[in-house]
Amino acid sequence: MSSKNWLKSMGVLCTLLLFTEVGAQTSSSTYSALGIGEFNYSGLTQNQGMGGMGISYGTGWQANNVNPAITTRNTIFNFQAALNYKTINVDNGTETSKVDGGGLSYIALSFPIKAGKFTSGMGLGQITSVNYRLRVESEVANSDFKANNFLRGDGGISEAYINFGYLLAKNLSIGFHGSYLFGSTIRSNQLIVTDEDGMTVGSASEYYERLTVSDVGFKVGGHYQLKLSEKGNLHFGAIYQKLGNVSGTGFAKLAAIGQASDPETDGDLIADDVKGSIYIPNRYGFGVTYEKMNKFAIALEGQLQDFAKYQNFFGEELDLQETKKVALGFQIVPDYLNFDNLLLRGTYRFGIEWMQTPYYLNQTNIDDIGFTLGASIPVNQLSLVNMAFKAGRRGTLDNGLIRENYINFTLGFSLNDNSWFYKRVFE
Repeated sequence: MSSKNWLKSMGVLCTLLLFTEVGAQTSSSTYSALGIGEFNYSGLTQNQGMGGMGISYGTGWQANNVNPAITTRNTIFNFQAALNYKTINVDNGTETSKVDGGGLSYIALSFPIKAGKFTSGMGLGQITSVNYRLRVESEVANSDFKANNFLRGDGGISEAYINFGYLLAKNLSIGFHGSYLFGSTIRSNQLIVTDEDGMTVGSASEYYERLTVSDVGFKVGGHYQLKLSEKGNLHFGAIYQKLGNVSGTGFAKLAAIGQASDPETDGDLIADDVKGSIYIPNRYGFGVTYEKMNKFAIALEGQLQDFAKYQNFFGEELDLQETKKVALGFQIVPDYLNFDNLLLRGTYRFGIEWMQTPYYLNQTNIDDIGFTLGASIPVNQLSLVNMAFKAGRRGTLDNGLIRENYINFTLGFSLNDNSWFYKRVFE
């Protein structure tokens, strides 16, 4: 790849970074009030439509930020981006509310340095997201007063990454994914005490906390393809991600409502941009896929991340547990040689995901189960429009907990171009 084309790809990435800073929004679980937020385990649009598959399978027509070893299948330049929209219906057993949001989901580039042997890529994406609005009403002991807590959280951790895939031996590839982590999470808790008539008692107060992170992390992956027949292949994949102690600065203050975010106003300043870190536990993933080339693929994958080891910025161990995810996905191409009918040449996906989330409340696991659909439709010989849809349920109404029914839709595209990597014959 020439230096001119390298600069061109960097220009595309930097331009979209500007839109990411001003346009990205998220809608995440109410349970993101606990821990560092809701983690993204489902990859890019084509992964999302297939139950989050990407550890053991990928194609050469799209980028892969799940397992960097599979990027060796990209023998042409690929640029990929997507928008997403998510709506959540939150039910506590007596009343319901709706939370929604969306924006630019990710951008990704993948390009061969030596086609079929050594591949590189880069991109921007979100690792965690926080977005909740809660009101908790409780009785004040030994009085007729009620305490009303209004809790709010926004933000998350994003990554700018670069990855490499290398074909180590025949059918065996390895990969490295290096991340620069950045972002801020803001949480607040406003407390208002009222009497029997609903009148405010005493002074309303607010606890405000802001965490800003800036650090690096990495992920490694491996992929092996076992040839079973002329068109039948068995794919094995594995990933290991290490984030560890993620450095940052923390600000926390208790003051009157509307004053807690300002360090210059009256109140109790608990932390004034002090340096520290949060500990994010290691993540493991494994998968196996059977593929009949240009026909169909079926995959089974699992991921583990033990949040019992998680520590927040102030060194506190929260009552979290191990995250476990198991997913089954399937994709089919009706007729990849039918150039007269783009729908028959498209790729269609569906899957099912089950996850034991890290949240454990009132002696109850908070599980998440969802069903996915997806498609990639050609728009010319090389490029694709990608879609993914997921409907699911998280949590339960048992033991005074919250149940969420959600719908997530992602729409994006893959722009593929092989002209960057061939010398011109005619000028």
